[in-house]
Amino acid sequence: MKIAVIGGTGRIGSKIVEILVKEGHEALPHARSTGVDLVTREGLSAALKGADVFIDATQSPTADDASADFFRRATGNLLTAAEAAGVQHAVLLSIVGVDQVPDLAYYRAKVLQEELFKAGAVPCSIVRASQFFEYIDEIMSWTAQGDNVRLPPTLLQPIALADAARAVTDIATGAPLHGVRDVAGPDTLALDELGKITLTARRDARTIVTDPDAGPFAAASGKALLASDGAHIAPTHYLDWLTA
Repeated sequence: MKIAVIGGTGRIGSKIVEILVKEGHEALPHARSTGVDLVTREGLSAALKGADVFIDATQSPTADDASADFFRRATGNLLTAAEAAGVQHAVLLSIVGVDQVPDLAYYRAKVLQEELFKAGAVPCSIVRASQFFEYIDEIMSWTAQGDNVRLPPTLLQPIALADAARAVTDIATGAPLHGVRDVAGPDTLALDELGKITLTARRDARTIVTDPDAGPFAAASGKALLASDGAHIAPTHYLDWLTA
């Protein structure tokens, strides 16, 4: 299959390309750095020419209210170009629980993006992944203050980036879902506990302080960010990955 991976030079996009190529598919990474701009449409038609499938693994340049405008323009242009190119399957990488946290501007923008895919003419699959193991350090950096890291007890079901990429490629090379599938890791952990596990494994002397109001994930309550029934559960446990 010929598969265009939009956002294919990023951390997960590049992994998706790697897996597809190893399996014998013609997978091409596309991004602004390769001459493809979703907002201006530069290089977009050429990127999709002859593609059977495209995977959208792009991120908005910002996480604020401007992200909605970005996805509205970028996704509209992408879907229009894909329809014109005769693409038969559109795959969107989204976020587990994205529709359960309306107080986060970026999540609202991703919901808009999902709605555009569902309303588009190209049959689609939406893959909602939970937070990647590889991003836990970044998440902690948002609320680090000296020797303390303040984290809320928000429940997460994190997944290894490689496992998420594997799930995306499996769906992209199959028939369109015409709907949504969650993919998540096998462990349910509170974010503050994830922080403690991470610091302990790395012999980091900083202290995790549980703070229900710390950082953007404080906006999620209860089981909002946990995978739904019927989700694909990946095999890799966080502690195994962390200590490998």
